Amino acid sequence: MPSATVHLVRHGEVHNPDGILYGRLPEFHLSELGREMAERVAGYFAERRNDGADIVHLVASPLTRAQETAEPTARELGLTVVTDERIIEAENRFEGMAQVAQQIKHPRHWKSLRNPFTPSWGEPYSAQVERVMSAVHDARRAALEASGGKDAEAIMVSHQLPIWVARLAAENRRLWHDPRQRKCTLSSVTSLYFDGDQLTGVRYEEPCADLLPRAKNIPGA
Repeated sequence: MPSATVHLVRHGEVHNPDGILYGRLPEFHLSELGREMAERVAGYFAERRNDGADIVHLVASPLTRAQETAEPTARELGLTVVTDERIIEAENRFEGMAQVAQQIKHPRHWKSLRNPFTPSWGEPYSAQVERVMSAVHDARRAALEASGGKDAEAIMVSHQLPIWVARLAAENRRLWHDPRQRKCTLSSVTSLYFDGDQLTGVRYEEPCADLLPRAKNIPGA
């Protein structure tokens, strides 16, 4: 069976001076640092291609920050960005709120926090896994078709939470978790390896590790 790799890339830093949990809100663009991260990711995949990787398919969430992160990679690899709604950010009842960590201490929000296992404040983790993995398998098949059935790679630019829960599921771990413990930094690459239809491994890399200390990373963004 032909093997394939699907790389889940988190978008770069967003210009967000008010510290808003922007979720699915439109028109949140990359910051200057975020654009630097996007260029770094493009270089990372160009290096993979130069080492022999057959990267033939590029997908991005419809949200502005994901599209802008994908653009340098599209240019570098000569690919067209395919937009897929299934890898959009998770729904969140606190979307649009600034200083979330402080605001959710107010009793009016406690009802939304009653069940961290689903979670009660947004889209169920299981629903996120289902939609993301459906998109992953479609990207895997598209890459194999584009490569003529030989080993191929696809890139999908998405968001922290959907990527993280997809990784948890891939590693047969529980989906509920402490958001502060997610291992999915800005512009990180979570790679899913397949042999035919079978998921065989997961790898995580941070091409922008040296840029992260400069980032203003909003929890849950």
